Amino acid sequence: MTTDEIIKQALAEDIGGGDHTSFATIPPDSQGSARLLIKEQGILCGVDVAVKVFHHMDPLLRVEIFLTDGTPVQKGDIAFSVTGKTRSILQSERLALNFMQRLSGIATATNRVVKKLEGFHTRLLDTRKTTPLLRELEKYAVRTGGGFNHRMGLFDMIMIKDNHVDYSGGIARAIDRVREYLFHIHQHLKVEIEVRNFDELQQALDHGGIDRIMLDNFVPAALKEAVGIIDGRYETEASGGITEDNVQDFASTGVDYISMGALTHQIRSLDMSLKAK
Repeated sequence: MTTDEIIKQALAEDIGGGDHTSFATIPPDSQGSARLLIKEQGILCGVDVAVKVFHHMDPLLRVEIFLTDGTPVQKGDIAFSVTGKTRSILQSERLALNFMQRLSGIATATNRVVKKLEGFHTRLLDTRKTTPLLRELEKYAVRTGGGFNHRMGLFDMIMIKDNHVDYSGGIARAIDRVREYLFHIHQHLKVEIEVRNFDELQQALDHGGIDRIMLDNFVPAALKEAVGIIDGRYETEASGGITEDNVQDFASTGVDYISMGALTHQIRSLDMSLKAK
């Protein structure tokens, strides 16, 4: 589903049979302006989405942008102003804010972790733990904050996780089935396998046929040992139990990637509001 389709359905969900409050209090020919006011420090994200919301509501609304996505913002900053029919501004206000607050919250949280990784070669990845139908926007927010996207969905990478291994009957069999499948469909997708312990790690190394190894729930000391055993033969990724507070401990192991689902499913929206002027 495209962003335009999401916005169209979201406006229909919110407005329903009509914004009766605005219809009752605001004359139909009333004109007004409002400003997007930032109320706390963070990384701005979602300006272009907000503009689309306003234009879906009313193509005649005029938006003047002062700050763009990726800009560090402070309390009191003004991101943009919108001018036109007052009723149109009021009907699109909440949806524009919902998008901007959530996306800015993701970008802000991502940026805090990225800053902690400065000086390490480790890159920060997101996961598929996103809001249904909003993945493209939320992953864009991760990139805006300085992170990287792991994969967009089930379709653009092979990710052999623990359940795949268990259902397949082991690591070697899962990898073999993946390679046979890719040959059959004439696809060249990157293959990553998740390992839960050193025994599974050795099985993956002995068998080969992969591009990246995800070391799941390895504590930093074990992770460092595992990265040493892999010794650059494959890309390495750490996942599980990693937080903003301990991310440097994991990065210091030399792992190539750290993936954090919390970037998109445990964030707090950035505080902002649309104020009449």
